[in-house]
Amino acid sequence: MSKNPDEAVAGMRAGASAYLLKISAVSELFHAVQEALKGKRYVTPHIAREMQRTLIQDPKGKPPQKVLTERQRQVVRLLAEGKSLEETADRLKVHLRTIAYHKYRVMRERGLKSSAELFQFAIKNKIVEV
Repeated sequence: MSKNPDEAVAGMRAGASAYLLKISAVSELFHAVQEALKGKRYVTPHIAREMQRTLIQDPKGKPPQKVLTERQRQVVRLLAEGKSLEETADRLKVHLRTIAYHKYRVMRERGLKSSAELFQFAIKNKIVEV
C-alpha cells in the first residue's frame, strides 16, 4: 500500500477495518487484527499522522477537504491578486507549467470551474483580502 492518506480514507469509506503499510511490523498487523475483531478500526500511525495533517472535516459534515499546501496558497494568492501565470512563475522562481499545475489541482480538488471562482475561493478562505 502507498503512503497516500487519500487511499486510506477511500478504503475506510469502502468498509475496510484496517489500513497498514507493507513496511508495517508483524506486531502492528497483529494489533490491527485484534482491533478489527473488536469491531474497531485501525489505521497505521504513519498514515494517521498524515491524515490529521492534510485533512480537515467541515463542521457542516461535508466530506474532508485537503488543506492547501504553502505553495498552493502562494499561487492562489498571486493569481487572485491579478498576476498572470507568467508573472506568478517569475515571482516564485518556478516554471510556468508548475504554476499551471498548482492552479489546476486547487481548482479540481475544490470543484472550481473558472478563474473567477478561484478568486472567490481565495477571498472566502482569507488567502487574499479585498
